[in-house]
Amino acid sequence: MIIKFDVFGKQMSVIKKEHEWQLFNESDTGMRARVYDVIIPSDINEEELAQYLDDIYHEYSSDKHAKVTRLN
Repeated sequence: MIIKFDVFGKQMSVIKKEHEWQLFNESDTGMRARVYDVIIPSDINEEELAQYLDDIYHEYSSDKHAKVTRLN
């Protein structure tokens, strides 16, 4: 299952594969690029992902994009 987020205006997705969360940048054309420099702990549950991404990427917060939002 692909879980999509708006991370302060940037489209990202998270996939759980073999007990590991994988983070991706999403493009406007549907291309997906893996983000290797952010590790999401495997013990985080699905409901905690938005808060985790908010904690990691909070420096990108702005008045227009003030929080991480789950899209699906």
